[in-house]
Amino acid sequence: MSARLPRDRIQFVAATVTRVNRSDDDFHIAGTERARLDALASYRNADTAHEPRFDRIIDLAADVFAAPMVYISLVGSEWQWIKASVGLDIVQSPRAGSFCDVTIETDDVMVVRDTLDSGFSNISLVEGPPHIRFYAGAPLVTAGGQRVGTMCIADTNARQEFSLRERRRLADFAALAMEQMDLRRADFARTAMMGFADTIQQAMITTDMEGRVEYVNHCASALFGYSLAEMIGQPIEIIIPERLRGAHTAGIARVAAGGPSTLAGKMVEVVARKRDGSEFPIEFTLSVWRNVHGIGMGAVIRDISERRQRDARLLRLANHDTLTGLCNRQRFETLIAEEIAVGRPATVMLLDLDGFKEVNDTLGHAVGDALLQTVAVRLPSALPDNAVVARIGGDEFGALLPELNDPLVARTTVNALLGAFKQPFEFGGHVFQLGASIGYAISPDHGQDPEELIASADFALYRAKDSGGRTSRMFSPEMRSESMARRVLQDELLRALQNDELVLHYQPQVHLEDGRIFGMEALIRWQHPERGLLMPGAFLPALESSALAMSIGSWVLNRSCAQLAEWRDAGINGIRMGVNLFSAQFRATTLADEVRDVLHRFALDPALLELEVTETIALYNDDQSEATIRALRDIGVRIAFDDFGTGYASLSSLKRFPLTTLKIDRSFVRELLTNPQDATIARAMIWMGSQLGLETIVEGIETAEQEAELLRYGAGSVQGYRYGRPMPAEAAAALMRAVAAEGFSGAAYR
Repeated sequence: MSARLPRDRIQFVAATVTRVNRSDDDFHIAGTERARLDALASYRNADTAHEPRFDRIIDLAADVFAAPMVYISLVGSEWQWIKASVGLDIVQSPRAGSFCDVTIETDDVMVVRDTLDSGFSNISLVEGPPHIRFYAGAPLVTAGGQRVGTMCIADTNARQEFSLRERRRLADFAALAMEQMDLRRADFARTAMMGFADTIQQAMITTDMEGRVEYVNHCASALFGYSLAEMIGQPIEIIIPERLRGAHTAGIARVAAGGPSTLAGKMVEVVARKRDGSEFPIEFTLSVWRNVHGIGMGAVIRDISERRQRDARLLRLANHDTLTGLCNRQRFETLIAEEIAVGRPATVMLLDLDGFKEVNDTLGHAVGDALLQTVAVRLPSALPDNAVVARIGGDEFGALLPELNDPLVARTTVNALLGAFKQPFEFGGHVFQLGASIGYAISPDHGQDPEELIASADFALYRAKDSGGRTSRMFSPEMRSESMARRVLQDELLRALQNDELVLHYQPQVHLEDGRIFGMEALIRWQHPERGLLMPGAFLPALESSALAMSIGSWVLNRSCAQLAEWRDAGINGIRMGVNLFSAQFRATTLADEVRDVLHRFALDPALLELEVTETIALYNDDQSEATIRALRDIGVRIAFDDFGTGYASLSSLKRFPLTTLKIDRSFVRELLTNPQDATIARAMIWMGSQLGLETIVEGIETAEQEAELLRYGAGSVQGYRYGRPMPAEAAAALMRAVAAEGFSGAAYR
């Protein structure tokens, strides 16, 4: 074939063919050509083989035009492809210099009556076989106006006549070919969509306006348990539970009549039916459209059974305690609110286990959890059938008794609950004897909203535990007043700390044999701006139950060590400082680090600091307590068990904990001379401390007779009013200087 025709040759052809004239500037504009090639590419058949779908068109055209050659070509950027042909055995040829290259630049049918008398005389199809003498071609025009190819007829003989009717007829054939291309593209898109629909993991179903299934994908088939053939053509009701079909049929009828669909475009959750009759929850989105057949409807469907199960699990987790299966606090409060909202009275009980912590700390959390589960089984059996039992947290439980507002009946119910703990709990080879403390409150008298009612029961529970446990208390207004007073006192203590109202007084500790002062115990006082100097009994109970305990405990530790450093710098050396710890400090994991920092800051010998902790506090968590004491002993600090003999420590505790000192409580000294049992106990503890290598300090010495008796028992160190009441730092310094100056006489004490 020849090279592409030059522009002057195309102009020559324009004089011999019938077409719509266009200016040269409109031809081959880059943007237009790009749009044309993009349109051609969208059909995806330019460089493919012959396609039978065009055969009937070219066969009919050959008959109508009595043409020996008919072909359909698609024109690319460099090549043209013959998609169907009669009398022309060509698959593709260069675009340049071809008839079709010129035809696609026209809006009308291009006719070359005699190729030998035109600008096409030197192209290969004219010079060589099949020796075309006549050519007529109509462009294939897309709906967007792009000319992507041609519908052509050719003859080996020239034709001087090609009428307007024939040109129109050829344009009609071109339109038919274009329709086939559009159908092919639609089929391709449909096939792609069908492939996509059959592979996605969501079910897809379409129906006609009468509700018959027109299409289902494989996911839908598997979801509902039908084969494709069993679903196509069937009413959509086969997947709808019978009780819901009436509403569905009415909805289809409304849409078919032209009414709006209330579900279209929305995500809806309903129940569907499988082939075996079982029902399950689905989520679907409905679409409605109009086509040549009327109304069409389709839905994308997803099985949400797993999500519903997950939601149910989450709801259960949100409302139930995972360990015991009982209601949790949130659900408990919600149920109380529901009772109050409808005006029904109710009794709320809060129960705290007595003795559980010892089990948990001794045998571990696994046993403790099993014990809580056992308790959770027993509690409901001791309550009325309509009672709701909840685990509030830790070893605290709650019970809601709807419609109960009779204090006598409530009291009877509480006693029955306490009675449930008389029988031991047995499991895993263990036998546990637990008790319970119960506080209860009745609405509406004790609270008109859940928070107030629970708070009232909590006040009562606090009073029950404060009474020694294993008992119950019903809320009374003065409990709230006491709690409020305690809160006010805690607020005042915070201001006291901020305003430097707290002070330390110091009580001497004396070697009994020679009367020498070897230590001072730091004791907190509150210089109240209105009430004067307050003793610890006036504020320590409120302090120990508040978050201030850590802050004030740190203040006591720092201030006492600072005072010890001041005495040292003033020449009073070798004095030991005893500092009492709050339980919050002792249980904190940072205590050893804090002590180390304080000692370093004041350059103190660790052996001169003795930290005093009650045995009850130390035994609250044996493992952690032991770790804390060992960490402090590693620093070199001394550890004293304060008020020994009044708590719960067993003798094995003295062996387990690395203690340095036992402080024998004053209660054993008060009747030392008149009560043989007290005398025996005091003598035994002094001897035991000596045998264990522990220093003993006997507290509460007030008389010379007590002093003499203790000296006879072998007591080494004492503390009490006989040697000095707690006093300010200046007075303590003066006392230490006086005793040091007077020697053993002890006259300075009197």
